Amino acid sequence: MTKLIRANTYLCITAITIAVIAGSCKTKKEAAQTVTIKTTATASGSSATATIGPGKKEGIKKFGDLIPAKTQVDKGLFNTYKVEGKYYYEIPDSLLNREMLVVTRLAKTPANVKVPNQQYGGEEANDQVWKWERHDKQVFIRVPSYSIRADSTSDMYRSVKNSNLDVVLASFDIKAYNKDTTGVVIDVTDFYNGDIAAIGIADEVKKFYKISTLDNSRSFIDTIKSFPINTETRVLKTYRAAESPTDNTNAAITFELNTSMLLLPKAPMEARLRDDRVGFFGQSQTDYGTDAQKAEVTSYIHRWKLEPKDEAAYARGELVEPKKQIVFYIDPATPKKWVPYLIQGINDWQKAFEAAGFKNAIVGKVAPTAKEDPEFSTEDARYSVVRYFASNVENAYGPHLSDPRTGEILESHVGWYHNVMQLLRNWYFVQTAAVNPAARKAKFTDEQMGELIRFVSSHEIGHTLGLPHNFGSSYAYPVDSLRSKTFTDKHGTAPSIMDYARFNYIAQPGDGVTHLYPQIGEYDMWAIKWGYTWFPGKKTAQQEKEILDVWTKEKAGNPLYFYGRQGTSIDPRLQSEDLGDNAMKASTYGIANLKRILPNIEKWTYQPGKDYDDLEELYGEILTQFYRYMGHVATNIGGFNENSKTYDQKGPVYDFVAKNRQHDAVLFFNKELFTTPLWMIDSQELSKFDNGVMLNRIKSVQVGTLGNVLSPYRLSRMYDNETKNGTKAYTVTELLTDLRAGIFTSGRPDAFKRNLQRGYVENLKSLLNDDFKGIPGVPAAVLASYGVTPINAALSDIRPMVRAELKVIDAKLPKDGDAITRAHYTDLHQRIKEALNPTRPVVNLPVAGGRGLNDDLPKKSELENF
Repeated sequence: MTKLIRANTYLCITAITIAVIAGSCKTKKEAAQTVTIKTTATASGSSATATIGPGKKEGIKKFGDLIPAKTQVDKGLFNTYKVEGKYYYEIPDSLLNREMLVVTRLAKTPANVKVPNQQYGGEEANDQVWKWERHDKQVFIRVPSYSIRADSTSDMYRSVKNSNLDVVLASFDIKAYNKDTTGVVIDVTDFYNGDIAAIGIADEVKKFYKISTLDNSRSFIDTIKSFPINTETRVLKTYRAAESPTDNTNAAITFELNTSMLLLPKAPMEARLRDDRVGFFGQSQTDYGTDAQKAEVTSYIHRWKLEPKDEAAYARGELVEPKKQIVFYIDPATPKKWVPYLIQGINDWQKAFEAAGFKNAIVGKVAPTAKEDPEFSTEDARYSVVRYFASNVENAYGPHLSDPRTGEILESHVGWYHNVMQLLRNWYFVQTAAVNPAARKAKFTDEQMGELIRFVSSHEIGHTLGLPHNFGSSYAYPVDSLRSKTFTDKHGTAPSIMDYARFNYIAQPGDGVTHLYPQIGEYDMWAIKWGYTWFPGKKTAQQEKEILDVWTKEKAGNPLYFYGRQGTSIDPRLQSEDLGDNAMKASTYGIANLKRILPNIEKWTYQPGKDYDDLEELYGEILTQFYRYMGHVATNIGGFNENSKTYDQKGPVYDFVAKNRQHDAVLFFNKELFTTPLWMIDSQELSKFDNGVMLNRIKSVQVGTLGNVLSPYRLSRMYDNETKNGTKAYTVTELLTDLRAGIFTSGRPDAFKRNLQRGYVENLKSLLNDDFKGIPGVPAAVLASYGVTPINAALSDIRPMVRAELKVIDAKLPKDGDAITRAHYTDLHQRIKEALNPTRPVVNLPVAGGRGLNDDLPKKSELENF
């Protein structure tokens, strides 16, 4: 039996009735080939042989021969045609070499996908920039790089071009010229049907589900639609997979994806140079075209293009509408009762844009129905959308896509998980129920929850406008100001809604405070003014920078306009979930409120006929909130104040936290943590859900905090401080003495204190015998900026001091007491002996997270959200 088939340029031959061995797929363009397959019967079965010979190459056809006259054309960016199951692009010459942003999103996903940010319809899979380029009888997709640049007028321009060749993603034969020969026609069927990384599912998904190949027999192009500045391609792709989120017997996983190809502006927006003193997302390029005597890295902020409709009125200081408004549509899948609150969270930013001279610059809208606009799609890259996910994830996020040439934001798809409401309920209860009767319930009213949703909506929209988290904002408000009704009614909890300054845990009963959550504040309006003010006269980025520098220096030193980056652990002002300008004072107020809430959880969340899941969850949230307070305080020890500055600004960039404040932090621990927090043990409530883990959970908080305080990186900074500032520094010697005084108190140690004392000795033992390494490939200066301060423990003063401290503890261990106390002290003596004379191999520890021996505290509520 013999079969003749035509081998497609980009597809491997897999099976034609029998297994076919025809060589591997070719990665470069070849002529079509004829493959002859011959089967031969044998005693053991049959065998197959393949003979490959050159086939007849198809030439360029006339347009009418390729596209029949009655074929319906979908006009737009590229005119598109569908003929006998094949899809064709008609590419006009005018769009060749034009840059286009290509975004692939998940349109529909199977249930139970577990890969973060790749789970739900609307989430982004990939994005890239393409240029369609013609070469002889072929068209290529080129992927430009923007990592290096030089102005076209620069002497370095040619050199940069020679060192920045664009990658070829794909090639296509020209099938025909269009009717007036001003464009070409190509077949894109195999391209969109293929397993192309740039327009497929993310690599993380493939790895997680052990995906091997794309199954073409279970995949197809659903639609290709063209619009004036974009095309939208929707495909269904089924992959062979060893694992499946639903049913492994299928040995497959199926996704529906939408790829948007959006034409970028021919004349790019003028970029605005980034400044570390004002928080904006951005992008960096190595610029070889500047006057600097080095390869200079330039960074641009991400921002929407806003230009006034009436430039003259804008110049007079009047509020003017922009030529193009920023519009966010609410996903039609959103529960209707939450839509007004999501829209209000978007519209709240209008007052911030007024600071930049624009009115009605941003607006939230209900998405049009199919009847109102049959072409509207939430995956369409022309539209920014708040997507609502049916998910138990307790989170929301606000991404954006920008023009890599200039930083211009082009669109955003905010991700909104349904279960963010559970997170809001827990935080609002734990942080405000002591002063807020409205929070003392298991389920909030729709109005209450709606206002909390509005707050999160505003925060996420801030990200889509280019604003990152400002973790330094909440430090601007004095702790006692947050106990003032007059102050909080006007200012909320922080000058920026972009901080993680959730709800007012500082206000005490009797203060009368009722405005308990963040709002768009002074910093937010300043940042929008800085990033979005329009300058007339077509100024260059450098000319704009000179004006903005003056503005920034005018705000310098005023904590209302301070920007503090996320991710560092060296500055106590830049912390997640904290409030006020003094962590010890704020946390003391917070703990006082936790003591009021804990005994009342059962009463305040009582629900007839329900089990005690809510009681257990909220009890755990209180423990987690307490742990947050400990982290806020710990950062003061060995901490810096970090203030970004330029040469023409006075004062230090890095300034150590004052000695008395570091000392106060340890005194706080001795009082609130190392003195056993017995108030956490409410036996009546614990008897409803606790199955014997409370001792261990409190141990985890105590010993975990102790490990954080005794981080070698923190001690390294303290030694650096002592070297530079002498007696003005809070020293490691003083730290160890103060800790010992709180941990080894007189009297019989209870079970909690015994855990704590063992934890202290084990942490010292680790400092004495373990090595602490950085992250391979990451420069020490970069690690230090995030708190992983370089340290060679073996050659530092840490080990001599720790050795001396262990000897002091050993000498002071009592010899008497009851049986458990004597056994405890004997054990400590043995641990110290082993630490001073190790008998087991040394362990090289990686970068520590500052949790010490904490390995069993619930982590769910500690995840960063929003």
